[in-house]
Amino acid sequence: MPSLPLGTAEPVPLRPVIDVVVPVHDEEADLEPCLRRLHHHLSTQLPYPFRITVAENASTDGTVAVARRVAAELPGIEVLVLPEPGRGRALRTAWLGSDAPVLVYMDVDLSTDLAALLPLVAPLISGHSDLAIGTRLAASSRVVRGAKRELISRGYNLLLRGALATRLSDAQCGFKAIRADVAARLLPLVEDTGWFFDTELLVLAERSGLRIHEVPVDWVDDPDSRVDIVATAKADLAGIARMLRALTTGRLPVAELRAQLGRGPLPGPLADPVPGVPAGLFGQLIRFAAIGVASTLAYLLLFVLLRTVVGPQPANLVALLVTAVANTAANRRITFGIRGGPGAGRAQLQGLVVLGLGLALTSGALAVLHAVTPSPARGTEVLLLVVANALATLLRFLLLRGWVFRTPTSPTPTPEPAVPAMETVR
Repeated sequence: MPSLPLGTAEPVPLRPVIDVVVPVHDEEADLEPCLRRLHHHLSTQLPYPFRITVAENASTDGTVAVARRVAAELPGIEVLVLPEPGRGRALRTAWLGSDAPVLVYMDVDLSTDLAALLPLVAPLISGHSDLAIGTRLAASSRVVRGAKRELISRGYNLLLRGALATRLSDAQCGFKAIRADVAARLLPLVEDTGWFFDTELLVLAERSGLRIHEVPVDWVDDPDSRVDIVATAKADLAGIARMLRALTTGRLPVAELRAQLGRGPLPGPLADPVPGVPAGLFGQLIRFAAIGVASTLAYLLLFVLLRTVVGPQPANLVALLVTAVANTAANRRITFGIRGGPGAGRAQLQGLVVLGLGLALTSGALAVLHAVTPSPARGTEVLLLVVANALATLLRFLLLRGWVFRTPTSPTPTPEPAVPAMETVR
């Protein structure tokens, strides 16, 4: 290195504004081209100082050697070696140890077009948003992947929207960013260390009243992906059940986080749940009926899609459960105008009870018919089911309105004694 003139200090490296974390496990073949492409894009297209952190977690091949060799050649790349596997664990460790104000995560295959990176981080740098995620399910997104992966992705996000009352369109896209101060508050509460890590973080952030910015992305599926879909699906379902219990029992301090981090409500009157539809009982009936029609169509579509890979009973069960939770969530928000996270888990459990009562009514009607007439005509069965389903639908509406989504009555405030005009109140 050439000597510096007297009185000239060596330049101090700029603190990175963005820390892009790439978690890797046994990625010896793909890591180097990923790092070179990512480093070139950040160097030429991003107007901020950056760092790339390779979060290696328990690889058994030459991943560490490749990472260190490329890091020695290209400035701004650091290697974090963790002894235990787990994408979520790697992200948590790298993010909590970073000094950058904006933290980014992306998959090593770089399936997402990097042109979306600046739109992803800009709202966080400006302070407009708290988290940002890429979405493959927006109308303007362009996605190349097989029908199986498409069905799984859409089914998973539909299940999330119903079970956990989230409004996010794509929770599992490997392209996300978060402000460091927000990460420091939320990450200690995120329990998952694997693939459910993203979903848990996002649901917690949403329930805490944080603003999440969604960026439509161009995304090309990696045909060499080694993700175990079955194992990941089981872990995701277990994570959803765990979060549902935590939110229902109050184990997660959502109210405290919302008070400290959340954005307060805007002043002004609340709008009707659906513009143009009248409020009150008549409007609720209209919205309930529309959601019922949409749920039935979604159930039939999901059943037909699932029947291509599983038998009729599993397909019926999954389609029924998914559309039931989605139906409850939609009625909660649209029919009865209830928003926000608190109470969503309890409402889902009560909604399943209501669904069970409706099934019991229709099944019981058929059982009584067959007990009275051992071989009833098919037309008689259909007519009985039409009547029983009409009664079940009416029962469902009444229970949703009077039990699940009942508006609590506010106690009449006790008038305070008048304060004498000349008395000083302390």
